[in-house]
Order: sequence, then C-alpha cells, then structure tokens
Amino acid sequence: MSNTFEEALALLEQSVERLETGDLKLEEALSVFEKGVAASRSCNKWLEETRKRVQVLTTDEGGEFRLDFLDADADADE
Repeated sequence: MSNTFEEALALLEQSVERLETGDLKLEEALSVFEKGVAASRSCNKWLEETRKRVQVLTTDEGGEFRLDFLDADADADE
C-alpha cells in the first residue's frame, strides 16, 4: 500500500494518463496497467480504513449530541 492516499491516487492518475495516450508498447502498457490496478486497490484500502474511522456528530431526540459511526446502520445489518 502506498504511504498516503494522495500518493496512491497520483500514481493511479498517472497510469490512466499514460494508458490513454495509446503510445505504449504492449509490455509497457501491461506494466503501467498493473501499477494502476495496485494503486486503485491501495486507494480502496485507504478509503475503507478512513470510512471506519469517520464519525458523525448527531443530535438525539432529547437535543443531546452523540457520536455515531458514519455507517452504524449498515454495519449493524451485516
């Protein structure tokens, strides 16, 4: 996994740009594609880890504030 989400995203964007040019030889295109797939997976891992950490401040019926996980309902259903 890349050191940061931003690094993984930049690598993914670079891979897409290089592939879109259509100027790569087959082996080079395959290598760029593989790096792009790895960067995409890295981005997905970063996003999943971040999603788990995100909390949303909500108000209950009594007007009190509480912290709930962003996907508390979805996680409870699983």
